[in-house]
Amino acid sequence: MSPDRSSVPAEEPRLVLRLYVAGDGPNSTAARANLSRLLGTYPPGSYEVEVVDCLREPMRAIEEGVFVTPTLLRVSPQPRRTIVGSLSESMNVSAALGLERSSADRA
Repeated sequence: MSPDRSSVPAEEPRLVLRLYVAGDGPNSTAARANLSRLLGTYPPGSYEVEVVDCLREPMRAIEEGVFVTPTLLRVSPQPRRTIVGSLSESMNVSAALGLERSSADRA
């Protein structure tokens, strides 16, 4: 007989993000820093961030439908989300990514 899984809490899906930047331009640098600051309060194993430089991989950006940088994609969990800009509005970015949990929830 298998164990009853209904009493086991469901594991929260891992956050997978992809940040498209254009080299070390000012907006791209700001987006990297703002994203790092935003995710700094979350456990490192709870998210994954891939940075794609559109100057080095332009076709990858086009295939993903990214025509403006910086662009942040929430790949997982679904639904997919797209945020364009330097990510300076941390409350709006957090809400769009579904990171609206209180600090007590993250501890």
